[in-house]
Amino acid sequence: MKTANWMRAAALAATMCAAVPSMAQEKTGSKEGFALKPGTVRIVLMRPVIDVGAQSTGGMFEPNADWTAQAREYLTTALAAAQSKLGNVVVEYSDQATGDGPLVTQYSHLFSAVANSVIEYQFFPGNRLPTKKHSKSFDWGMGNGLSRLKSLDGADYALFITTHDEYGSTGRKVLQIVGMLGGVGVTSGVHVGHAGLVDLKTGELVWLNADRQMGGDVRTPEGAQKRVSQLLEGFPGKPADVAVAGN
Repeated sequence: MKTANWMRAAALAATMCAAVPSMAQEKTGSKEGFALKPGTVRIVLMRPVIDVGAQSTGGMFEPNADWTAQAREYLTTALAAAQSKLGNVVVEYSDQATGDGPLVTQYSHLFSAVANSVIEYQFFPGNRLPTKKHSKSFDWGMGNGLSRLKSLDGADYALFITTHDEYGSTGRKVLQIVGMLGGVGVTSGVHVGHAGLVDLKTGELVWLNADRQMGGDVRTPEGAQKRVSQLLEGFPGKPADVAVAGN
């Protein structure tokens, strides 16, 4: 009897989880008319926002400090290897004793919010806002405040990167199986990544690669290389015959 009750409760939870909109496929967009020639600009690679943890039975994110530290180490190494292959000068962000650090962190999280809005209201054709009905209407930005940051002086663009990974717990995987038996789809694991290029003069988002189904286990060196390769796929100005780390 208890088993039957648990099964019914699990099926109900699976139904609730299935109500969440389905994950988007990988999409890339750029501002109409934007082009970047190799060897013409200076790009600052902002400090990546990296979150890694477990996905609980109920679908809640449970941060894991050890996993996040591993991912940060491996992703930083993979990004360093990829920087020289992007066709333009790419340097890592440095506060340079300007005190901009806390504000830059806020901008990094703002980028994540903008990227998610692009996924929801640009990359899903059915959800497009009235002003963005046409595929070429890629008009997104972060405001012009970035142009006033002293730590970004001398740069033309900022490259923002965020990754968010939730590895399904045992309970979540069991729930997924129960859902399958009941004909209800339940996802186990969340792997989201965004990479975007922002014009520092205008604050406009000129290129975005956003994927809610990314590959590569960022807790391993090989997985981090694969993730970076996916994040920087189609990067503007990158020579077509040059492979980014992991390809």
